[in-house]
Amino acid sequence: MSDPASEAGWRTVHPGWTPLLLTFLVLTLVATVVLYVFSYDTDEVFAWTVLPAISAAFLGGGYAAGFVLVAGSARQRTWAGARIGVVTIFLFTVATLLVTLGHRDRFHFGTGGFAEAAAWFWLAVYVVVPAGMAVMFFVQRRVPGVDPPLQAPLSGWLRGLLLVQAVALCGSGAVLLADPERILGGWPWALTPLTARAVGAWCLPLGIAAGMAVVEHDAWRLRSAAAAYVVLGVLHAGALVRFRTDVRWGLWGTWVYMAVLVSMAVAGVAGLLRARAVDASLPGAKAARCA
Repeated sequence: MSDPASEAGWRTVHPGWTPLLLTFLVLTLVATVVLYVFSYDTDEVFAWTVLPAISAAFLGGGYAAGFVLVAGSARQRTWAGARIGVVTIFLFTVATLLVTLGHRDRFHFGTGGFAEAAAWFWLAVYVVVPAGMAVMFFVQRRVPGVDPPLQAPLSGWLRGLLLVQAVALCGSGAVLLADPERILGGWPWALTPLTARAVGAWCLPLGIAAGMAVVEHDAWRLRSAAAAYVVLGVLHAGALVRFRTDVRWGLWGTWVYMAVLVSMAVAGVAGLLRARAVDASLPGAKAARCA
């Protein structure tokens, strides 16, 4: 059966992405369950002991959003529709690999049992996946075609909100990765150097994704990212409630963090509503969206 996106002359997603995305889809689901549900048991069931437990829930919420992002990206037919999700996943895996290598003494290598197996599996994943994705970026560049026309341009206020989020997330993520001591005192809960950098490995790619969303300027292309944004905001808010005794409510950073979560949920819902408001029967809309 012919591909309408290809026939329209648009750059399609190379099929080589499929096994990588499906593999990461399974891994994000497993990580979500382990970290968000069994937040207190990471010493036995995860690659490293995540302390405090609210940090495990934070990472689990990130993986849940990642699951939504990967699932949506894997269903895209045009590269424009998958681009932001794929780039975000790649940046996250590279950042996480660097964090792992920098704190390898904190992982459960050599401890025996399930935890050691999880540590070696974690390392294998974060070596193989980004390496495979790097190769696929070169392969993808050889796919002919152009981006489809804009279907649902973002409103000015939404682009402005995304720009603010991009600055905030990139800034905090970069500091957490490079020099976490500078921000630990203002974070909503206590962080170790490893958990701080693990959190930063999520914040920085998300900030870059928000910046890409401003550039893409099309809600149709951002549907997966918008849905992931909503999931992230809701689950991280849930973690604050579940572990409320661990939250330092008197810090200004806590309220800034909560404001960011609310703004992410608002941006995600607004993006989804904007995409739905566009008549799918417009020329090119059906081919440009998920198959």
